[in-house]
Amino acid sequence: MASFAPLRPADPRTLGGLRLLGRLGEGGQGVVYLGEDADGGKAAVKWLRADLAGDESSVQRFLREVEVARHVAPFCTAAMLGTGIEQERPYIVSEYIEGPSLHRVVQEQGPRTGTALHRLAVGTATALAAIHQAGIVHRDFKPANVIIGADGPRVIDFGIARALNATTISQSVVGTPSYMAPEQFMGHAVGPAADLFSWAGTMIFAATGQAPFGSDTMPAVINRVLNRQPDLGPLDGTLREAVAACLAKDPARRPTAEQVMVRLLRHPASGSGTLAEGATGESVA
Repeated sequence: MASFAPLRPADPRTLGGLRLLGRLGEGGQGVVYLGEDADGGKAAVKWLRADLAGDESSVQRFLREVEVARHVAPFCTAAMLGTGIEQERPYIVSEYIEGPSLHRVVQEQGPRTGTALHRLAVGTATALAAIHQAGIVHRDFKPANVIIGADGPRVIDFGIARALNATTISQSVVGTPSYMAPEQFMGHAVGPAADLFSWAGTMIFAATGQAPFGSDTMPAVINRVLNRQPDLGPLDGTLREAVAACLAKDPARRPTAEQVMVRLLRHPASGSGTLAEGATGESVA
């Protein structure tokens, strides 16, 4: 059963031909609604904040950039279904994946271990491989952008941060500091390797319940991202090795998502510790 909050008085009642049933969440980029079509089919609709909208040409450029997300293979991701403009603000319609975010699951149920953790690592690395294959860099990979669905983890919001960065819609840093790669703060070119750094931080959060570089002041977080290595906690075996490699400060030293995926599939467990707990049959959610 879908979980959502009631619409507020200022919220639209329809977007993209969908009747809005309620709010799924709200973040730095905008509000996400649960929409329903005439046949009862559900979709997620993200409506960007008014202050991010910019002028008409910026909005049109943003929508063209977002359209690239249609080329991402749908496995392990939420498919992008369409885009549009309402009240001079762009919106994105995507496949609705019923389930909580990884952030919420860890907060409510505790860190992931054993089979659940390994399944999460493989599924999200596979999603990033598909996203990168389509020529997209997520730029905002984090626990809140991983939905734990009935069929496994799904990555959402890919392409949006890229579109914001590629247009004049947003003049601010795009991303979540605790999960951003050093090059994102330093103004260097940002490529797929940045997503692997974020993936590694997300795996640390999944295994420990703590943001990899803390969540206090932004200057303190940025200093740790640039100069320190996070505690890998209970991670061990191949997963620990993959996470450590992805946390290299130099993006050229990080493996690709495909390399991480293949490595984890070839060496699914270490024989001891957290990855060896798969026999318990623990579920992701």
